[in-house]
Amino acid sequence: MAAPTTRLTLFENRWLEKLTVISARAFIALWLVVLPAIGWAAWRGGGAATPAAAIGLALAGVLVWTLTEYGLHRFVFHWVANSARMEQFVFVLHGNHHSVPNDPLRNLMPPIVSLPVGGAIWAAMLAVLGSAGSWVFLGFMAGYVVYDLAHYACHQWPMKGRLARAVKTHHMRHHHAGQDGNYAITGMMWDRLFRTRITSLKPRAAA
Repeated sequence: MAAPTTRLTLFENRWLEKLTVISARAFIALWLVVLPAIGWAAWRGGGAATPAAAIGLALAGVLVWTLTEYGLHRFVFHWVANSARMEQFVFVLHGNHHSVPNDPLRNLMPPIVSLPVGGAIWAAMLAVLGSAGSWVFLGFMAGYVVYDLAHYACHQWPMKGRLARAVKTHHMRHHHAGQDGNYAITGMMWDRLFRTRITSLKPRAAA
C-alpha cells in the first residue's frame, strides 16, 4: 500500500477541482466503455481492412503511443516555463504529481484532459490516414490506458514479478534520482535509445 498522502488543492472552485481527480474504479469503468466504442467505430468505418491489417494498424498505434508518452513526459510535463503563468500551467498539468506522488486520485489522467485530447488526436489520424486512422487510434488509446494503469500501480501497488518490478523501479528512479530521465513507463526502450535512462536510485549530483 502507498503511504498516506495529503491532496493538493489546484483550483479554488470546488467543481473545477473535482474534475482534476479520478479513482481507479471510475477510470476502469470509463475506458471499459470508451475503448470498445472506438473498436466498434473502427470496425464500422474500417473499409476493406482485413483482420491482419487491423491488428497491424492497432499495434502500430501502440508503438506510436509509447513514443508519444515519452515525448509528452519529457518535453511537455517537464517543460521549463519562462513565465509565472506557464509555470503554474505545468504545475497543474504534472508538477503537482511530483509534489504529492502517491495521491491515488491523481495517479490517473482525468477525463477532462484525456477525452478532448484523445478526440483531437483521433480527428488528426482520420485526416492523415483515412479510415485506417481509427484502427491506429484504437491501439494508441489502448496503449494509453495500459500506461496509466501501470503508472497507478507504480505508486499504489507493490508490483511483484520481474517485469512489474522493473517497471516500478524504472519509474521510481524518475521520482527519486532525477526528473531529467526515465520519462517512459510502457516504452522504456525510448529512455535507452535517447540516453535518458537512470540506472541508480541514488540522487544525481548537482551539475
